Amino acid sequence: MRKFTLEELRAFDGRSGPAYIAFEGRVYDVSGSFLWRDGRHQAGHSAGSDLTEDIKKAPHGAELLERFPVVGVLAERGGADG
Repeated sequence: MRKFTLEELRAFDGRSGPAYIAFEGRVYDVSGSFLWRDGRHQAGHSAGSDLTEDIKKAPHGAELLERFPVVGVLAERGGADG
């Protein structure tokens, strides 16, 4: 599985290509979601970012990410998973 640095992840901001986000060390492709059009979600979140803390505070659970493909792991994450 591909390992992304935070810098590499930033290139997948959804503006002119795929929209990827990271959550708890996994990188998800959210390009197919109309809620991530042009790499923006709810006008407050941008693709190409580690959204772990933001998703933990979201009104929905992280289980929503299960519908998106995992395309890699985040290499620059502290702890056991990165």
